[in-house]
Amino acid sequence: MDRKITTVLFDLDGTLIDTNELIIQSFLHTLNHYYPEKYAREDVLPFMGPTLAETFTSIAPEMVEAMIQRYRMFNHAQHDSLVKEFEGVFETVKSLKESGYKLAIVSTKIGETVMKGLKLTQLDQFFDVVISLDEVVHAKPHPEPLQKALEQLDSKPEESIMVGDSKHDILGGKNAGTLTAGVAWSAKGREYIASFEPDFILEKMSDILEYLNVEHA
Repeated sequence: MDRKITTVLFDLDGTLIDTNELIIQSFLHTLNHYYPEKYAREDVLPFMGPTLAETFTSIAPEMVEAMIQRYRMFNHAQHDSLVKEFEGVFETVKSLKESGYKLAIVSTKIGETVMKGLKLTQLDQFFDVVISLDEVVHAKPHPEPLQKALEQLDSKPEESIMVGDSKHDILGGKNAGTLTAGVAWSAKGREYIASFEPDFILEKMSDILEYLNVEHA
């Protein structure tokens, strides 16, 4: 790798922790309440990545807040039973931290939801900076969330990489001037994440250690 990388920014849901089933069930629970039997699993996959406000505004602008509230109540109630860490994530993030890399979470979720996931998987110990929807005016792919994370880490875009599973992560990284890495385990498939032309694709999380020449824990 030509650039000297000091900083790794991670999306959380679908990247570090497997919240796919939780998110799908949360959308189906919410949408089937208002539109019984209209939505199936494959119908809600496109909703994974944007903010809840963006998604529900596109469906029913007059009911956005009610739908968000119903979604979050179900999501938080089912969180711990449905969420798990992707294979190799804990060891990889631990290796990056121990090797001196500056790490941050940049998510389109609210802070409460982000922290539930980090604490459940014990990943919270590795991240000094967490940028959630609560800290920004504009969500990814706008560069603001990444810029805030870099500012708090005292890092420059050219020495950083954004890792994620959706177009919001890859385009957010490009808009902020960082390198980008897409994860092949995106719920929408490898071809989906590859279509946004990240600088490289991780087939498994530990691949980032190879790219950065970091020894495994």
